[in-house]
Amino acid sequence: MRTRAVLMSLVAAGAVLGLAGPAQAAASGDVVVFSTEAQPLDVYRDPAGCQRLPTVAHVLTNQTDGPVRIYGNPFCLGPSLVVQPGYGTHVPGGLGSFSA
Repeated sequence: MRTRAVLMSLVAAGAVLGLAGPAQAAASGDVVVFSTEAQPLDVYRDPAGCQRLPTVAHVLTNQTDGPVRIYGNPFCLGPSLVVQPGYGTHVPGGLGSFSA
């Protein structure tokens, strides 16, 4: 009985931590961020994980094969806006981030 309880606890913990689900593949393609006319574009090739946006970021375009999530904080946490492949959006400068 005790072994069953331990096994159930491990399964539950694995599900909560995401260990039971499939791994997410990195996006293929580019995420391009425009900040100002005086700066070159920031290009993120095959982005994976959480990426902090430049301080003066203005527009993000998603040229990857998957959705990109935009966050209003540097940690990719909380509410987000989804940008589908081939689309773009205005982004929060200063503390924003994205994940692909």
